[in-house]
Amino acid sequence: MTEPRIIQNFLGYRAFVVSEAPAYITQLDTSLAKLGLGVSYPAVEGGTVRLGEEVLASDQSVLFVDADLNLTVEGLGQERLPRIPVIGLIGVEAPSRLKAIMRLGATATLRKPIYGGSVYSTLFVGINAFRQRRTMALYIEEHERRRSGRRHLMKAIVAVMKAADCDEDAAYDRLRRESMRQRLSVEDYCEKFMRALPGAHEQVVQAQGTTSPEKTKHGGK
Repeated sequence: MTEPRIIQNFLGYRAFVVSEAPAYITQLDTSLAKLGLGVSYPAVEGGTVRLGEEVLASDQSVLFVDADLNLTVEGLGQERLPRIPVIGLIGVEAPSRLKAIMRLGATATLRKPIYGGSVYSTLFVGINAFRQRRTMALYIEEHERRRSGRRHLMKAIVAVMKAADCDEDAAYDRLRRESMRQRLSVEDYCEKFMRALPGAHEQVVQAQGTTSPEKTKHGGK
């Protein structure tokens, strides 16, 4: 797994600040502007904040959420793995409020009232911790997907061995070559192969032919 690059310069990023107590966070705007970030205040309607796809799909968005508000952020992502970095603005350190900000996936917090000297370090930790968490989540997801795909690989190998009357190595080689031809991983190709219509197995075997003298279950052909 390749570690994500550490971000130190936030010029060009955009901060989306969700708060109904601007008097406590005036220093935040000033500090973010000095660091090169633009600032927007999404509307809160009925306890819900709606962020557009252009915000959630950007690699340069960061969300500041006031933990003293009981909010729902639509489209942010599954619990503890948001689509963009989340930084909590903490006033009252009640466990229920801290738990709520954790459920939004916050990777850093700022105490209210906010002081300029703490903004950069919080931004640095919040964004880079989010990037590391996302990279790890994607790595685990890919690992689990490939692990699950091995059962399709084993089934496909058995199917080709029966259809072509060949050994395991030869069957795997056929599947690997065909997956490369279709620009798929061998696991993805085998899943597709096993879901094919009846008779597709034999068609693939015949189309690929043989690569070298193959051992067969009956001593070779």
